Amino acid sequence: MLVHKTKRPRYEIQAPLTSLIDIVFMLLIYFLLTTNFMVDEGIKIKLPQAKAAAPQVATEITVYVDKEGQAYINEAKIGQDRLFKHLKELIGTERDKLVIIKADRGVVLNKAVKVMDLAKAAGAGRLCLATEKGF
Repeated sequence: MLVHKTKRPRYEIQAPLTSLIDIVFMLLIYFLLTTNFMVDEGIKIKLPQAKAAAPQVATEITVYVDKEGQAYINEAKIGQDRLFKHLKELIGTERDKLVIIKADRGVVLNKAVKVMDLAKAAGAGRLCLATEKGF
């Protein structure tokens, strides 16, 4: 009588994946929650609100106007007399460049319009007055 050896199944080593999956999900939740707290730094202004506001994808030149009517470009305070020259240099030969005016909601309208007028005179092809969404 022949005796055949029966093959026993090999023992496979399995790493516990449950704790690894838990850690991955916790990291995912952490990064999802912390990305909402990122804020843009810059000059403190309160934008006017509008229901039809849409986010801008590409900002070309941003001019900030604070409550006192002072203009800022790249967080540098610029007087009204130098603003025209500086915008003209930034716009250069591109006539279709977008200039975004972020004026504080407490600023006198005339001061914000003066900045828009200077930007248009400097050669800005498109002007945009930034607003916040919602009321």
